[in-house]
Amino acid sequence: MRRRSFLATPLLLPSLTGTAAAAASAVDYPAVKAGVELVFPRDHGAHPDFRTEWWYVTGALDAPQPDVGFQFTFFRSRPGIAEGLRSPLAARQIVFAHAALTIPGEGLLHAERAARANLGARFASHDLDVGIGAWRMFRQEIGGRESLQLRMQGPQFSWELSLNPSQPLLLQGDAGHSRKGHTPDLASHYVSWPQLRVAGTLLRQGRRHAVDGRAWFDHEWSTTLLGGGAVGWDWLGINLGDGGALMAFRMRDAAGSTLYAHAAWRDADGRLQQFASEQVHFTPLRHWQSPRNGARYPVEIEVRFGEHSIRTRPAVDDQELSTTLPTPVSYWEGLVRVEGSLSGRGYLEMTGYAGRLRVGGAAGHRLPA
Repeated sequence: MRRRSFLATPLLLPSLTGTAAAAASAVDYPAVKAGVELVFPRDHGAHPDFRTEWWYVTGALDAPQPDVGFQFTFFRSRPGIAEGLRSPLAARQIVFAHAALTIPGEGLLHAERAARANLGARFASHDLDVGIGAWRMFRQEIGGRESLQLRMQGPQFSWELSLNPSQPLLLQGDAGHSRKGHTPDLASHYVSWPQLRVAGTLLRQGRRHAVDGRAWFDHEWSTTLLGGGAVGWDWLGINLGDGGALMAFRMRDAAGSTLYAHAAWRDADGRLQQFASEQVHFTPLRHWQSPRNGARYPVEIEVRFGEHSIRTRPAVDDQELSTTLPTPVSYWEGLVRVEGSLSGRGYLEMTGYAGRLRVGGAAGHRLPA
């Protein structure tokens, strides 16, 4: 709802008011429909007719030290406020990006960028290639071997990373049609790529470090906003220690009750099991309270699905991102270990705890990753 929601994390489009909101409501956004066949590499690229989209990478590194987490997400928004303008610089498409690094003993570092398409930002529709200035995420194929390339430069950290597949894409839901609620309109197209091998370099405090680890890639696009009563979501994307992969999410109301949930588990042999809303249960076990805004995040959560039960344990309690571009928003997104009937490392994203999320002037989400 990643980056992980829902359509990602991910995530938060500029609020629209007055005539801008009226213009947006008149835009004919396409609906997400079941039965649409996704074709790659084309569907790794942008889908600019839809309201919102994101490309989301999270990972856990074992070098330069154990349990370093990283997150890199690009969001594309079609706000619907400049559709009638002829200028190529009109704000018909907005791109923004978040990068974060979790270092045990130091905490969370993050950076952000935002720009309109053709004025600092760019994206391709035939394949994955999205960027803002020197920040870039793209798919590369050399000699029949493909990889995802990440480039980011910031004042506190920079990286050049190569993500190399070790297993096939995971199409979430029904062949990539992922329900986000009980009504058919609440849905996204959703593709994951777990167990990506990470190589490259991390620049930190003037020193360049070689890295290795595992990452998770999500790509999601949609038009529909969160359902009525939803204020946010909890989402997990976990690379399991045995080579399997687990994704689970729930949509929450203001009282913390689950409105809709789903889980997908692909085991080490490639067998996929999906769990319906009534089979997935999130139970908060321990909270951490933000000193910045007072939000209480359940950093340790029990998640039960089918016969399985797991518990999250954060690498660092304070992994709250407080961003300002394109609009202020706070959410928790960080590296966790899971233990229980399945074990591994990955990312937990929690939104809506610092106030109800709003996208395009209405309650919305970064669709769960």
